[in-house]
Amino acid sequence: MTYLSADLVLGDEIAASRPLRQDPRALMAERLPARLQPFLTWLTAKPAPGEELRQRSPRSFLFGALAWILGGVVLTCLGLASGHAAGLLPVFLGLTATCCGLGLFQVVLFHHCSHGTVFRTREANRRAGRLISAFLLFKRFDDYQREHMLHHSANKLLTEEDEFTGFVFGMCRLEPGIGKRELWRRVALGLVSPGFHARFLSRRVQSALLSGDLRHDLPGWAFWAALFGIAAATGSLTWLLVAWVLPVTVLLQVATVFRILCEHRFPDEALIHARGKAFVCASTIGVFPGAMPPAASAATARGLAAWTLWWADMLTVTLFARLFVLVGDAPCHDYHHRRPASRKWTSYAQARQLDQDAGSPGFPMNYTENWGLLHAVDHNLGTLAATPPGLVA
Repeated sequence: MTYLSADLVLGDEIAASRPLRQDPRALMAERLPARLQPFLTWLTAKPAPGEELRQRSPRSFLFGALAWILGGVVLTCLGLASGHAAGLLPVFLGLTATCCGLGLFQVVLFHHCSHGTVFRTREANRRAGRLISAFLLFKRFDDYQREHMLHHSANKLLTEEDEFTGFVFGMCRLEPGIGKRELWRRVALGLVSPGFHARFLSRRVQSALLSGDLRHDLPGWAFWAALFGIAAATGSLTWLLVAWVLPVTVLLQVATVFRILCEHRFPDEALIHARGKAFVCASTIGVFPGAMPPAASAATARGLAAWTLWWADMLTVTLFARLFVLVGDAPCHDYHHRRPASRKWTSYAQARQLDQDAGSPGFPMNYTENWGLLHAVDHNLGTLAATPPGLVA
């Protein structure tokens, strides 16, 4: 049994008001069995036409993040304990799982705490955000919250006061108006540069543990001192460095670079000057893991080969992108910029799709999207290359 089209699921009256979808996810629903659809919805962060998603609580993301981290650390340690080459696979899988959990803390929990939409009270969100900051070496929560509110202002987005622009131009040392090939070269060199990672980590430690706010910094000092103290006492310092310090530092920083570079693009000059809702729409875009499924039947040799290659990509490159970079609601970052105070972020895929089907009320432009992480980064770097120097400042 396959998923039915939106017309058949929703009925004529509702379907008439919704556009016929021809995106990769809709075609996956048409061409693949119903039992695969929940997995594909999670993997692509986009629902099938007419699909109803189970509502999630904010705390389920907290428990999920903790489970990913715990499972990842255990799996990494088991791989290290094996002492031979066969242990490399569990180490890789374990580090990926740990980074997924860390990403959920960064992109989902820490971020939405700044909007006050994880816990019921403002103070509970603030306490959680401060602990996450201190333990995982994120920017001091109060500073992040203040800067992030500026990031959501159309008058501040893509200016020198914007955290996104500061990271892209300052930390990554990218510039508008230079060729896309050169931008990619700088990104690639930065990701393997010890100097880049040292600068990045130094800034994180300074903000998380040396902020001058002792009520914020002390829990972080105690947490990291306890980790290294226990590891030294038990002779497991190597395991701590590989299973925890490596993903918290270098690997999370690599994931952060890709995540930030795919979040925003630089629209044309007129929209940047206008600074209105059209500017907000044009500067953010949905980024969905996955690719168009083959049209050929798997019953033929050519079709079988096409489907085999497609599944190989979905279960390796695409799955890794979803776990390592595009975690949680990161693919639907454009929905968040249009509805920043919405508590529907917990069902982000459905919330964005419903808003898109409705024409994104209150905004002059509907949603647009990229499929594939590297394609999205390449597209956004292309818009930066096309931006005149001095326009974004």
